[in-house]
Amino acid sequence: MNTAPTPALPQLSAYTTLRLGGPARRFVRAVTSADLVEAVRDADAAGEPVLLLGGGSNLVVADAGFDGTLVEVANTGWRRDGDVVEVQAGQNWDAFVAALVEAGLGGLECLSGIPGSVGATPIQNVGAYGCEVAESLVSVDVYDRVTREVRTLKADELGFAYRTSVLKGTDTGVVLSVRFEVREDGISAPVRYAELARTLGVEIGSRVPAAEAREAVLKLRRGKGMVLDPADHDTWSAGSFFTNPIIPAAEAAAVLERITAAVGSEAPQYPADGGIKLSAAWLIERAGFAKGYPGPGNRVSLSTKHTLALTNRGGATTEDLLALAREVRDGVRERFGVSLHPEPLLINCVI
Repeated sequence: MNTAPTPALPQLSAYTTLRLGGPARRFVRAVTSADLVEAVRDADAAGEPVLLLGGGSNLVVADAGFDGTLVEVANTGWRRDGDVVEVQAGQNWDAFVAALVEAGLGGLECLSGIPGSVGATPIQNVGAYGCEVAESLVSVDVYDRVTREVRTLKADELGFAYRTSVLKGTDTGVVLSVRFEVREDGISAPVRYAELARTLGVEIGSRVPAAEAREAVLKLRRGKGMVLDPADHDTWSAGSFFTNPIIPAAEAAAVLERITAAVGSEAPQYPADGGIKLSAAWLIERAGFAKGYPGPGNRVSLSTKHTLALTNRGGATTEDLLALAREVRDGVRERFGVSLHPEPLLINCVI
């Protein structure tokens, strides 16, 4: 009797920017919002675990993979109504930002070069170079897996805070599309980030042509290995692996004093809700982890350009990456008493 070969299970390593992750048991590609709702609804009805996949830039997937259905969010495109643009969740983020800038629309240019898809941006309130999506976001359409209905949530219902929202840490809301307010004058949002202002040669708070801001941001990101390049292992990452820690106001003085005593200089600090924000990269470097610091077998390392990125140097496993993450996290905590927390979504694994 002839039997057909068993189809190979899709490997998550083929869908993540880290190029890590084991197999998924089942794969579905959703090219419309209706397809996406149907795929999730059918899996839920069957009691099947679901993993939503956009650009794969914010996922760390276990070597064992995911024992459930992998749903690729592949609905793309956008439409403009005046100063509001509605964009589908599966649309590549940077291609969308580039098209806005080319069309003479400003507001999102400081978020240029960020990998991944649009649907992920409101979940963790994606931000860079002094801007966050929360500042431009108008509303999102989500499929509510509890009520089994499509709902529209306005920005003030999303509980935005630093690198988080009410959508993060829960899989009950599936983002279908996002609406952003844009600037029709083609001028950037105010430049708030000192490094970007220096690159542009302007004062903090200035506004410049959106195209100039985009090019400056891309230049800075390339210098840190934060623009995807298949030939550059420094970009085989999930971006910044740790969030910048926020220290409650009541603890700030003691923490800062401890850091100063350990390194002989003051830590850079920034205002944050309820306290101060410290630079994770600064803490990592001063805890003894320089750029390029190697992990197990030199298969993983900190980026040679930026200490916040953990990178796959080729032939790595997810466990290699997690071992390096634990070493860095524990080293910072032991030296400074400050806990670092991962920014990517960890699937079937922990640090």
